[in-house]
Amino acid sequence: MGLRRCKLGKKDQLRLLEFFVLEVTARSAADVLSLQANTTALFYRKLRELIAEQAAADEELLGGEIEADESYFGDIRKGKRGRDAAGKVPVFGLLKRSGKVFVLPIPDAKSNTLMPIIRRKIKPDSIVYTDTFRSYNVLDVSEFKHYRINHSKLFADKKNHINGIENFWNQAKRVLRKYNGIPRKNFFLFLKECEFRFNHGSPSEQIKILRKWAQL
Repeated sequence: MGLRRCKLGKKDQLRLLEFFVLEVTARSAADVLSLQANTTALFYRKLRELIAEQAAADEELLGGEIEADESYFGDIRKGKRGRDAAGKVPVFGLLKRSGKVFVLPIPDAKSNTLMPIIRRKIKPDSIVYTDTFRSYNVLDVSEFKHYRINHSKLFADKKNHINGIENFWNQAKRVLRKYNGIPRKNFFLFLKECEFRFNHGSPSEQIKILRKWAQL
């Protein structure tokens, strides 16, 4: 696949790739390497597009024990939080315990939006853990084994919890917060970057994979 129409030399591309993995901002990377800020920002965007393309091509199904949850991303503002918050981007996530996460922006968190994603990404007969949000009621009469945790009473009951996917939400929001606002049209690319970082946890693994995808 590789990076399309990149005019930077290989040495600069490799350095920028390393800075990207280490979460150095494009502006700081430009300053260190004496490059134009627009040039480094464009390179970072190409990396995020590459990550999103590879994620779209991944047809691997999640199986076993899966945690499902939605979260809401956006600027910190006064008023309601969570499912009733205004101006937020809703995101749905699936996490295979001791495995990978899959996340996707969604138009809403209704059951007829979530169930096609669940059926597309999870193997039948898998165990699915959720909270008590009403959109997950349909899982009780589905091809999945469904357990739910009531967060108004407790956060975990032995294996019945969604702590893993909630940990991902916290990590992703920490990463995205440093950008001080992301245009909604670019949010998907940044979200898939967070997915990539979680699924390939060590910087050395991320560099190795990105070098392969970018053909560097």
